[in-house]
Amino acid sequence: MDYLISFLIGGAICALVQLLMEKTKLMPGRIMVLLVCTGALLSAIGLYEPFAEWAGAGATVPLLGFGNVLFKGVREAVDMQGFLGIFMGGFKAGAVGISAALIFGYIASLIVNPKMKK
Repeated sequence: MDYLISFLIGGAICALVQLLMEKTKLMPGRIMVLLVCTGALLSAIGLYEPFAEWAGAGATVPLLGFGNVLFKGVREAVDMQGFLGIFMGGFKAGAVGISAALIFGYIASLIVNPKMKK
């Protein structure tokens, strides 16, 4: 049942993003920023953790989850180091995910030869 809920929630998030892309003039970069900020905002008001517990990977894998990770990292760093934690927390919390995306993206670029449209 957990897999089904994760699949449905992740699919619903993707469908909502696709609707935003199709029905508005928002650029993909702005939609990505909107998702990250929404995840951070939901985390700040305490709604993201119960949602993530219920939805599993369907909530934590999309960009909403990245916003949650950044917020939690900043909050912990501010508690430990004060004002400087604002600048350090997000980098520490998101380092593994960002590094993995860069490394796997690079490996994929070595394996796949894209064909450019003319």
